[in-house]
Amino acid sequence: MGSLAFPGGLIALKGDLGAGKTTFTQGFCDGLGVEDASQVSSPTFVLHRQYQGRLEVHHFDVYRLKNLEEFWDLGPGEYLQGDGVALVEWADRVEALLPDDRVQIELIHEAGGRRFEIRAMGPRHEAWLQSLPEFPY
Repeated sequence: MGSLAFPGGLIALKGDLGAGKTTFTQGFCDGLGVEDASQVSSPTFVLHRQYQGRLEVHHFDVYRLKNLEEFWDLGPGEYLQGDGVALVEWADRVEALLPDDRVQIELIHEAGGRRFEIRAMGPRHEAWLQSLPEFPY
């Protein structure tokens, strides 16, 4: 997904603790050409991290926020619809403030691994998902 990401792309990540949201973000950043993407870490305590690859990556973790206003105070608007790409962990907590055009990914623990439920919302993100090659699994 990262290799085909476009400016203004937004991925809303949902899933329990340990579901793999940050690991997904590492792989996404690797696809975008972020140097040493294995060092991408959850911004749980700083709330927002930036990485540079082919596009600038804005990585949010809103787990610790108490309400929507705290997210709004971070000034996410310029990052969520700017020239970079944004990934928001625990997106269900701030869904009301997210743009309607986005990709939602829910990571679900299952016996023997994880399942991803991926849904495009809006025309730009639908086209993005349609451009991805099919996975062999």
